[in-house]
Amino acid sequence: KGKDTMGDLPRDPAQVIDQLSRTMQTLKDRLESLEHQLRANVSYAALPNDLREMLQRRLGDLERQLLSKVAELEDEKSLLHNETSAHRQKAETALNALIRKRFFFLNVILGNSAFKSPDEFKVSLPLRTNYLYGKIKKTLPELYAFTVCLWLRSSASPGIGTPFSYAVPGQANEIVLIEWGNNPIELLINDKVAQLPLFISDGKWHHICITWTTRDGMWEAFQDGEKLGTGENLAPWHPIKPGGVLILGQEQDTVGGRFDATQAFVGEMSQFNIWDRVLKAEDIMNIANCSINMPGNIIPWVDNNVDVFGG
Repeated sequence: KGKDTMGDLPRDPAQVIDQLSRTMQTLKDRLESLEHQLRANVSYAALPNDLREMLQRRLGDLERQLLSKVAELEDEKSLLHNETSAHRQKAETALNALIRKRFFFLNVILGNSAFKSPDEFKVSLPLRTNYLYGKIKKTLPELYAFTVCLWLRSSASPGIGTPFSYAVPGQANEIVLIEWGNNPIELLINDKVAQLPLFISDGKWHHICITWTTRDGMWEAFQDGEKLGTGENLAPWHPIKPGGVLILGQEQDTVGGRFDATQAFVGEMSQFNIWDRVLKAEDIMNIANCSINMPGNIIPWVDNNVDVFGG
């Protein structure tokens, strides 16, 4: 039980696409079955621990099968010719529907039900798309300094993508954290760039904090509580503009939109908080060690502050 029993793929590309389409529909049906089981319960968070663990294991099994089939589909793309374009379109349509269902299931059904415990809520973005993302309901005030902290996990290559972006009218890159292609992780303020010495694409959870102040444009980069880099002259004397849109997982080319799938974050994130000041190094260490609970005074990670979108 839980094993992939879909069988070996045929070698004919058209048959490959047809079989993958049927496989993805089967997985979609299984996810819907799990969803119906959970909806029949009053609250996922109230389920016995053993049942919750069982459901998580079953979801994990389905996710592994899904990602395995996605990998097989990518491998087969090089074999496809023009005459199989209809088959390819059919498979990609089924795949997109399945990804949306899995994303909704994980984040809305499991996520929001467990939302009452913020430590259990995370935003999961399993593949590079331009339609999976989180939107922070609150906007930012005018800021002369800030600290952004979050937990994230990614093994995407090349580049983990864009964990978050903040866009305002007239400046889509007001604040952006991005690792694109083979470039280092970059912090953009008012479209000015600083490269950060962070290394987080190893598939493990890491706590990341970025501080910045308009005074001399000074910045600091922390990973797992340790300061790994600092610099200055990053958009000095520029106040962060208020009233923009804050997006998790996508880089904005216009305010709130025009996402580019190649820049999308792939992985999981949680505990996204923003403060209107530069936090002390000891506070950042304590947050990373989970020894204090210190929500952001501008953007806290709370249940009614994040909208999750899957298409």
